[in-house]
Parts: sequence; structure tokens; C-alpha cells
Amino acid sequence: MILELSQVRAGYGEIQVLWGIDMAVRAGQITALIGSNGAGKTTLMRALSGLIPILSGKFFSEGEDLSTATAGKILAHGIVHVPEGRRLFGAMSIEDNLLMGSYSRSVTRAVINRDLDRVYTTFPKLRERRNQAAATLSGGEQQMCAIGRGLMSAPRLLMIDELSLGLSPLLVEQLVAALRGLNAEGMSILLVEQDVTTALDLCHSAYIMDMGRIVRTGQGAELLADPIIRDAYLGVLED
Repeated sequence: MILELSQVRAGYGEIQVLWGIDMAVRAGQITALIGSNGAGKTTLMRALSGLIPILSGKFFSEGEDLSTATAGKILAHGIVHVPEGRRLFGAMSIEDNLLMGSYSRSVTRAVINRDLDRVYTTFPKLRERRNQAAATLSGGEQQMCAIGRGLMSAPRLLMIDELSLGLSPLLVEQLVAALRGLNAEGMSILLVEQDVTTALDLCHSAYIMDMGRIVRTGQGAELLADPIIRDAYLGVLED
């Protein structure tokens, strides 16, 4: 497993948010984590990337125990977090933002240039505007840049928090197509998403989260077709 959690608990100070999370992400697959605002999805992403401590439970990646690992060690292991809100350096160019993703890697410039070209192939708009300040980009272009920066870290697992937040349906389609392409090349992806239809249509398997707990898991198509799940948890029941 590229990611395996057992009874993970986490929170902020004295406020516990996650209550015994069990989860498995298979290598080479897209796994979705879905749920409403406040369900604990972003807290889980922060715990997995070492931004907040795991209070108890175990977190493994390919057999290595990362339960108490620092953010730097988790990144070095290849678990890369694309945060909600993109978090770009607005005054810096697109290319400089992308290069920030490779900062922690001990590789040659030739390798970095190869990976940069791969990002530009995945997101051609970024190549066209590579010298443009990130703050001047549209929301969709900023999300492309944030994902591209994550790719420059050479991830074994790419974790994306709220892919579609604030974006038009057309831009979401473009991003989904890019993720499908990356996955077809073998990239493992953990996707946190409020747009349930998009997430379940894209993923191989999914976990539904509510009030800091996993309440259901299954294949994406299976969950999308379940009227009880669609109505009770996802709020996408059709008329």
C-alpha cells in the first residue's frame, strides 16, 4: 500500500477532529476522500503531511512507519500535499513557483528540466505563461500551477485538497483530464473533493467522511449509484 492508516486520531490542541481513521490507498490508483465542510478532510491531509501531529494510531507508507515523522521526512518519502487554496508565491513567476517544488531534491539540473518539461506537457497553459506572475493567473491556472509544483517534488503519492474549489466546470474538466493522464502513467493520487460526482467518477475507490470518522467506503461507481448514499451523505440526489 502506498498509504495505510490504522485508528489515526488528530486535531488541534485540545480539540480532537479525527476519531480512529482507517484507510488504505493502493499504489497506482486514484482514491477519493469526500464529505461536507467540517467533516475533517483537510485535517487528515494536514496530519498525513506532518503539518499537525498524529495523536494516536499508525500511518504507514510502503511499509515504513511515518506516524511520528516530520513534514520534511514525509516529503522526502514522496508524499506530496497540494493544499486547499493553492498557496502560491504571487509575486514570483509560474516557473519559479514550479521550481520551488524541486527545492528539497538532490538531483541534477537536467533532471529538474526534464520534470519541468513534463509539467508543461501536462499543463500547456503554464508553458505559455511561465514568466507571468502567479498572482495574475486565473483560479484554474493557479490550480494547475499548484499541482505542477507538487509534481516537481517527484511524488510517490500526490494528495490534492479541493481540486475544483471555485472553478468553472470547463476548468474542472481540464484538471480531471490531467489527473487521468497522470494516473495512466502510474501516479498514485489521494483526492479530497466536495464535488461528489466529479470525485466518484474519477476515482477507483472512495471514503466518505463525516464528523471526523469514515462512515462508508467502496468503489467510486458503486457509491455514485447508491441512492441512499447520494441522498444521506452526498447531497446529490437527482429529482
